Amino acid sequence: MTVEVSKNVFRLSVRQYHEMIDAGVFNEDDRVELIEGVLVRKMTKGPPHDFTVSILKDMLTPLVGNDWIVRVQSAITLRDSEPEPDIAIVAAPHKRYQQRHPGPRDIALVIEVAESTLEYDRSDKLRIYARAGVPAYWIVNLVDDRLEVYSDPRGGKTPTYRIYAEFGPEDAVTLADVFSLPLANVFPNRD
Repeated sequence: MTVEVSKNVFRLSVRQYHEMIDAGVFNEDDRVELIEGVLVRKMTKGPPHDFTVSILKDMLTPLVGNDWIVRVQSAITLRDSEPEPDIAIVAAPHKRYQQRHPGPRDIALVIEVAESTLEYDRSDKLRIYARAGVPAYWIVNLVDDRLEVYSDPRGGKTPTYRIYAEFGPEDAVTLADVFSLPLANVFPNRD
């Protein structure tokens, strides 16, 4: 689902997007997010997606400690985008986000849960997170029951992550030696 954009498209800045929200152009029921200056319709989520997001939140919350917050499907603000990742682990306390969304310096990890959006998450989303310097990006690949782990972001003309690892349901994954997450219960359709 790579977003193809005509050169005739008017791009919005994050500031313009916020002004449109403040003016009531969009509300919480409008399923859009700003990706590289373009309004993109968010995909409908099925039960396996919602199950996985819920399980991840329940598993991660006690692991991150008091210095971090697990946010679910809430906006983060990047230079030219304001995506709403399925999970974001951001610096505490909650109060710091009363007047703004978390930015790249606040973020430790972004997670997208992917079925129909797998290619989009591997391309467009990966690019915007790498360009912003988000230190770790995980894709929970529900198509293949794999966790794709990207780290060591590189900006520039072709933003990407230098390190890639893949894990299955029998594995556990560690984030910066802070926690280890067993994956056996993460993927739906498994006992």
